[in-house]
Amino acid sequence: MADLLNELFCPLELTGIAASLTEALGVEAPKQAEPALEIMKNFTHGKNIDRVLMYNPDAVALWLFGKYTDIFEPVMLNTQLTLPLKTVMPSVTPVCFATMYTGVTPDTHGIKAYRKPVVKTDSVFDALIRAGKKPCIVSTGEDSMSKIFLEREMDYFIVSTPDEANAKAVELIKEDKYDLICVYNGNYDGVMHKVSPEGKEAIEALRHNSAAFKLLADAVRENWKSHTTLIGYAPDHGCHEIDGESGGHGLEMPEDMNIIHFYGVI
Repeated sequence: MADLLNELFCPLELTGIAASLTEALGVEAPKQAEPALEIMKNFTHGKNIDRVLMYNPDAVALWLFGKYTDIFEPVMLNTQLTLPLKTVMPSVTPVCFATMYTGVTPDTHGIKAYRKPVVKTDSVFDALIRAGKKPCIVSTGEDSMSKIFLEREMDYFIVSTPDEANAKAVELIKEDKYDLICVYNGNYDGVMHKVSPEGKEAIEALRHNSAAFKLLADAVRENWKSHTTLIGYAPDHGCHEIDGESGGHGLEMPEDMNIIHFYGVI
């Protein structure tokens, strides 16, 4: 199975996520977005979803799920849909998150390399704002999710560490005033580059991501009882090993392009 995952590209594409999120909330899609994924439409149809919590861990590849499935148990126990996807090239963070939340390819949203300009293309955030809903982003430092969706009439909570981001997200869930909360964690990506995707510290970071998702799901379950919430574990791109000593990504290869999303309704 692991060998197969390293030879094939997933047929479903990341461009379908933006419209899938807005459709779940009953809002018009971003203006240029690719259509919602049919599997997501079927999953969310008729569930009266009025909140979305998106947890965005960086660099979680499909092959990691295939090889270390047990690490994802806290995620699987809080979701019902496991969704392998193909990301876009170049498979680097700002390019891929720009695609995830606009629903268009890099040729349209304009980020074609590892750079962090403000995306001018219509996004999930713009679509929700037009519909009178309140989105927000919780992210860290100078990371892509802290930069590329600025200049919208929405709230941004930029903190120092992933743990602070997760704690802030729990606080915002308790406040119960946002229709969409996006939470970015870059810990796995940061460690993976230094010690390789399967280095001890990297695997610990991957476990930490799963625990963080459970923390957020538990907070939603406890504090948004009057809402129906779509929760997502939604990474941007994958990763591969470089000479057994470090990790990288950005290539058009299954290890970098194939990612794994999980969605649940609470």
